[in-house]
Amino acid sequence: MNNVLICDDEKDIVNALEIYLSSEDIKIFKAYNGREAIDVIQKNEIHLALLDIMMPVMDGISAINEIRKISNIPVIFLTAKSEDTDKILGLNVGADDYIVKPFNPVEVVARVKSNLRRYTMLGSAVKKESAYKLNGIELDDELKQVFVYGEEIKLTPIEYEILKLLIASPGKVFSSKEIYLNVWKNSIYNLDGTDKTVAVHIRHLREKIEINPAEPKHIKVIWGQGYKCE
Repeated sequence: MNNVLICDDEKDIVNALEIYLSSEDIKIFKAYNGREAIDVIQKNEIHLALLDIMMPVMDGISAINEIRKISNIPVIFLTAKSEDTDKILGLNVGADDYIVKPFNPVEVVARVKSNLRRYTMLGSAVKKESAYKLNGIELDDELKQVFVYGEEIKLTPIEYEILKLLIASPGKVFSSKEIYLNVWKNSIYNLDGTDKTVAVHIRHLREKIEINPAEPKHIKVIWGQGYKCE
């Protein structure tokens, strides 16, 4: 199932498009201004965005400039303007397609499916075995790089391996012993004190990837069981 974001300050348009797209085995996420759209994309795996240009708080042009810093998903602009200059502006800032209001919902569905198909065929929507993305965190195991909401974060080798282990199996709870056995590998001589060792490294990792380490959003502790990535 593909995840599509619909962002328009006119709720009737959002609701109408939701009805048409949901019938195509598409999960819909909704937003009503550019800032909300960016927040949705940061927190969820979105495969395509339908984005209005004229919106309060943050318009579509400003929003796509921010989106392109963290994602290369297809973006289709929705707008009441039909001038060629607006079309050119939209394409120049990174839009993949352009639909003028009023539009035929059937045409929108066709454009969405076409862009999703192209995106998938190019491989952008397929998670490589060496690349992991979860809730704003991106880990590229080939380049050994970690990005949190588009900003590169420097981790120690141990912190990196712990994060990779957890992010590769979202929702799975790993005990301290399991983390130690997977991460420390060849240096396993004594499993005494593994709880404390792992806890220290988890704390340091949280300090680097969490906005508020005291209230972690990414790495959760399951008391008496272990740790998991939400």
